[in-house]
Amino acid sequence: MFSGIVEEAAKVTAIKRDGGNVHLTLSCSFVDELKIDQSVSHNGVCLTVVSLPGDGTYTVTAIQETLDRSNLGDLKPGDLVNLERSMLMNGRLDGHIVQGHVDCTAVCDDIEDVDGSRYFRFRYTVNPEMARRGYVTVEKGSVTVNGVSLTVCDSEIDSFRVAIIPYTFEHTNFCKIEKGTKVNIEFDIIGKYLSRLMEVSR
Repeated sequence: MFSGIVEEAAKVTAIKRDGGNVHLTLSCSFVDELKIDQSVSHNGVCLTVVSLPGDGTYTVTAIQETLDRSNLGDLKPGDLVNLERSMLMNGRLDGHIVQGHVDCTAVCDDIEDVDGSRYFRFRYTVNPEMARRGYVTVEKGSVTVNGVSLTVCDSEIDSFRVAIIPYTFEHTNFCKIEKGTKVNIEFDIIGKYLSRLMEVSR
C-alpha cells in the first residue's frame, strides 16, 4: 500500500530481458535502506526488490502482464522512474490510498504553462464495462499518474487534467513528460469499491 507521495525520481542503470520478464536495475539515494522482498512503487507499479548487489543499485522484476499494462516496458537506461516505498501504518496519509496496481496507460496530449505551474492533460481509452465499475476520474477526486497522487480537474469521459506545482515537476519524472508521453494511471480504489457495491446491490 502506498500514498502517491514520490520519494525520488531514480535513474534506470540497466535492463535485462529474460523470456517474458524484464529485470530493471536502478540507482537511488536510499538503496542502503532497502531489503530483499521489499515492495517499492515504480511509476505507480508495485514491484519486489530481488537483488541488492551492494554497488548503489537494486533490481526488480516485471512480468509480461505488468509490461502490457504499464509504461515499464518502454523504459531505457538513463530514464527516470518515480519511486515510493510502501506506506508506514503509523504515518500520515499525505496523498491518497494507492495500491500500486496500474489500471491502464494514458497519453499526454496537452501541457499548459500557468504562471509558473503547469496543467497536464491525459487521454485514455475508455472501456465502458470498466467505467461502470469505477475506473473513471471525478472532478476534484484523486488519481495516480506515474505513481504521483494528484487532484483531478476538468474530468471528462476519456481525459482529465492535473495541476503540477514546480516542486512536483522538479522532483518527479513529470519534468520529462511531453506531448505523446505514455504514463501509468491508477484510478481511486474508493470509487471502484463504491461502484462495485452499487452494482451488486441492484
